[in-house]
Amino acid sequence: MKIDLTDTTASKVNKALVQGRRAIGTPAVGMVLTLVIVTDEENAYDALRAANDASREHPSRTLVVIKRVSRTPRDRTSSRLDAEVRVGADAGTGETVVLRLYGEVADHADSVVLPLLLPDAPVVVWWPVNAPLDPASDPLGALAQRRVTDSYTAEAPVRELNARADAYTPGDTDLSWTRITPWRSMLAAALDQVTCDVKAVEVEGEEFNPSCELLAMWLADRLDVPVRRSLSSGPGLTAVRMDTSCGPIALDRADGSLATLSIEGQPDRAVALKRRDTAELIAEELRRLDPDDTYASALRYGVDRLTTAVEPAGAPAEESAGAPAEEPAAEAASDGASSGSATQAPAKKAARKPPAKKAAAK
Repeated sequence: MKIDLTDTTASKVNKALVQGRRAIGTPAVGMVLTLVIVTDEENAYDALRAANDASREHPSRTLVVIKRVSRTPRDRTSSRLDAEVRVGADAGTGETVVLRLYGEVADHADSVVLPLLLPDAPVVVWWPVNAPLDPASDPLGALAQRRVTDSYTAEAPVRELNARADAYTPGDTDLSWTRITPWRSMLAAALDQVTCDVKAVEVEGEEFNPSCELLAMWLADRLDVPVRRSLSSGPGLTAVRMDTSCGPIALDRADGSLATLSIEGQPDRAVALKRRDTAELIAEELRRLDPDDTYASALRYGVDRLTTAVEPAGAPAEESAGAPAEEPAAEAASDGASSGSATQAPAKKAARKPPAKKAAAK
């Protein structure tokens, strides 16, 4: 069921929601959270479709905030709120309100959204594109317990990660981090099968892919070993190779769906490691509403090395800012790794501590 409201108010939108629930015979509210999607008209459809799919696992009230661009001086002086209320089959398993803000009211989106939040329920704000550099200080972000961004959609993803680290507030997260959850789980499980020390790691993937950078930061942070970033044609992450005291361990995914796990002394095995769609990613983020300390630690660990240029294979690698000149980054790479520049843990820190044990990857 759809109800269109033109030049309306938040109070009338609330009344329309009640009217819609009664019309379809479900007057009770059984939703567990409010999901606020801040997007533009171009990306609203895809974001709303992903949210509706995720609502099968997390019934929620979805508020889509679209700030319309004023094209004429008259548009900039006139304020208007248009709303589209969807309940029943048109809104997944929850409720959906599409809010289009015109004129000055677009600068006060938090005042429009606040009366529509579910009482005593968590609030999650998601920016599919054009996220603010400091989500927690954004008026809409300040209403939420969790704030979800996607640095992959930014024009400069690596600089975007720098901004995320500088402005990190507990509750922030990024879908580029969510994309590597299966990789982190698989690598931790691989290290559980052996008793050895990790000496060096190589992460291979597309250039300027924030998920590759985050995985490299996480491994450097948890294992306290040199981590090198090398390039491939993708898609996304393609391989992680670890040089250990028991021999090489490699997780290689060339086609974006099926990966091969190789451990010294064991037969190679095929593992499912497909690239997930946005609905799966946002559903995973809605499963936990507490701060992600592991993401925060990985993000802050690598921020001072994200400015290092990633050069094409065969080009001389730049030395890490914290490493002595006589210790080239290539010496820290695993056996048989292809050449490329490094996103690497500080050499001083690695020199002070022995190689981390396998339990550090958990």
